[in-house]
Amino acid sequence: MPELISLDQAEHLGIDQVHDLYEKHVSRSQVSLIGSFGFGRDLVDSAEGAWITLRDGRRILDFTGGIGVLNHGHNHPRVLAARDRFRQRRRMEVHKNFFSPYVAALGHNLAALLPGDLDVCYFPNSGAEAVEGAVKLAYKYHGGRRGTVLHTDIAFHGKLLGAGSLTASPEIHFEFPRIPGTDSFAYGDLASFELALERHRDSTGRSDVYAVVLEPFSASALRECPPAFLHEVRRLCTEQDIVLVFDEVYTGWGKTGELFHFMRCPGLVPDVLTMSKSFGGGKSSISGYVAREPVFRRAYDNLADATLHSTTYYGFGEETATALEAVLVAVEEDFPGRARALGELLSTGLARIAARHPRLVASTTGRGALHGVFLRPGPELPDRVRTLLPAAARDPQAVPKLLTAAVIAALYREHGILTFFGSNRDIALVVSPPLVAGEEETALFLRALDDVLAKGATRLLAAFLKEKVTA
Repeated sequence: MPELISLDQAEHLGIDQVHDLYEKHVSRSQVSLIGSFGFGRDLVDSAEGAWITLRDGRRILDFTGGIGVLNHGHNHPRVLAARDRFRQRRRMEVHKNFFSPYVAALGHNLAALLPGDLDVCYFPNSGAEAVEGAVKLAYKYHGGRRGTVLHTDIAFHGKLLGAGSLTASPEIHFEFPRIPGTDSFAYGDLASFELALERHRDSTGRSDVYAVVLEPFSASALRECPPAFLHEVRRLCTEQDIVLVFDEVYTGWGKTGELFHFMRCPGLVPDVLTMSKSFGGGKSSISGYVAREPVFRRAYDNLADATLHSTTYYGFGEETATALEAVLVAVEEDFPGRARALGELLSTGLARIAARHPRLVASTTGRGALHGVFLRPGPELPDRVRTLLPAAARDPQAVPKLLTAAVIAALYREHGILTFFGSNRDIALVVSPPLVAGEEETALFLRALDDVLAKGATRLLAAFLKEKVTA
């Protein structure tokens, strides 16, 4: 029998052992990348709310929000209690031959919370799967008679082959095979959108576009579409019978100050809404789409097509039970209101920091609990540092990435604060606290960021490069 590692043994592995196993069985490059930061050499003991406790007893303020997953923070007590209850009562986990009361209740609650006739739900595991399910639904809605799907020029919809085909972010820098018939338009630009529609008309004026997939707020680029643009896109899609898909995988469940960002626009209803990340309360791997009833019924509501879009785990128990409680928490604890309060603190504080460090901070932007700080190396970045960056010849963003990484490393090393940077067209230090964070945690972050930026680009880069060399 091979020597296997037990759960108890896994929980007692040291960081060198973890690195070694990652290099052998997961990814050597991930060890090299994440190991460049202090947190790549630490192991976590526990986490609660906005705080992480390391094995050595240090407490870390997590201002990443789990990169969209942790609106509820780490180990929200109500979410944990729901999962404990499920297990203690020996509830059935997965069986496609029985109807799930959790799926039924979760579908009802989503329909009750969302506007219009967004009434019919589907629950897979990841955001990319939800997006692909929505696109597949749109294609089936048109019976395969149309062949084009439109997305924006900064889109990030996932990394699977289908969702990746709709992703324009340079994070996907390798040319994988793409689904046929994709085209793009400039984010928030109505003229560009209208031109894209015109490109895909036949000689009779008939549209070949079956879906438009759009992020009302781009979490990866920290940009939002103007309400007038969204309403006009909705009008044109209705006029041309195009299925309009809003991707709110990241921005859902209160992140930008509304339950979903598009709900800032009265009367606006997409044909399909996708969600994931905080949908599972930080514990459940679940995503979903909610479709307008006429769209879903026309696509799938007949006996021949009833299982045309399903999954092995459709009807899964603990994941949907967890999401059921997570949604109740988001509503009852007023996550949108919490995000708005955090947004006021962050917008004011970050603007003040930008004014104090004009040579280093190019701009700040954001809404609710999702903001970004865009840095500029400027004249402080010496040529001798640039010579250490061979990737700069290939990656035009190498220098801003390095400087932002240096700020992230300093925040962690000197202040015990965990952050990350975005990877779309422009590089931002992303400020994305969980919605259980409050005024005290926000003030702690802002003071730390001000202190770190006061060092200037040269000192930050020198410290980061030294840390990489000694890692």
